[in-house]
Amino acid sequence: MVTLASHGNFNVDVSGTILRAYISGSWNVETAQAFSAEIKSKAQPLLGKTWGHLVILEDWDLGVPEIQSIIEQLVVWCIENGLTRAAQAYSPSMVKQYQLNKMVLEKIDGFHRNSFTDEESAIAWLAAEGFSLA
Repeated sequence: MVTLASHGNFNVDVSGTILRAYISGSWNVETAQAFSAEIKSKAQPLLGKTWGHLVILEDWDLGVPEIQSIIEQLVVWCIENGLTRAAQAYSPSMVKQYQLNKMVLEKIDGFHRNSFTDEESAIAWLAAEGFSLA
């Protein structure tokens, strides 16, 4: 049996009521699975209250189609565990937008996702929605 190595990178942390994720590289299934586990682990202090998610995708080079179901399941878990706002920041890219739209809902039952061209605008929107970096 061959075990594949992760391709792509991420860094996840919590600050205030926001879970931040910096995403880079081209993702394979192994990276998406590791990211899902890391998000669930790092989100633990936020559970039981509402929280926001800041995702910096400037250096992300997309992912294989097989990551879609992993990310879709992660989004469901996040929403079920208090996520109400997600802000994605990346330079305009129709290809990124297409793949992200396939994986992440825009609105459903109190959850709203928004995309921005820079991190500062994404942070400002989250702040206006009641979430802050502390």
